[in-house]
Amino acid sequence: MYQAQVAGKPRAAGALAALQALGVPDAQFEASAYADRKQARLEELIHTGTIAAFPDALRFVAAVHALGWPMAVASSSKNANDMMRPIRLPCGQSLLDVFTVNVCGRDLAHGKPDPEIFLIAAAELRVVPVHCCVIEDAPAGIEAARSGGMAGLGVARLGDADSLAAAGATLVVTSLDQVAIDRLADGRLERRWP
Repeated sequence: MYQAQVAGKPRAAGALAALQALGVPDAQFEASAYADRKQARLEELIHTGTIAAFPDALRFVAAVHALGWPMAVASSSKNANDMMRPIRLPCGQSLLDVFTVNVCGRDLAHGKPDPEIFLIAAAELRVVPVHCCVIEDAPAGIEAARSGGMAGLGVARLGDADSLAAAGATLVVTSLDQVAIDRLADGRLERRWP
């Protein structure tokens, strides 16, 4: 339910979608309080160092960074920067510091599945959307990438490969270790074969 209804959406929209999906009566009146409780809990987890990055994601980012390719980080979450800042890559840099462009937590006119956040990232990278690849674990994010004219790489960590494919993912993997990074330079988003 979270992946299908909430993930990738701005805080208020996600809270409302979660309550509606759960059948909470008067969800629109309860959404703000629910979003506040959820935010407080997340801040507690960040403060205690409970947040961790997926190891395959760190390897992927480190590999792309080592190639010198520009990268953007684009999340509707106002917590994304605080979650990334303490995470270190093997090069010693903070995860947050390896991104050329940061579009996290900005107040935008439209949330995902609208492509606004990704189009801003592409513009700030000075890369045309057709040459961008968006990595997403949420169907709404894949839809946003595709409507922005970008390739969408779906990461199915929760057995949700079908929903990512249905959203229009160019490729769906269960681990970023499965992506052929060397082929990205040629503009091909492909699975790495052993």
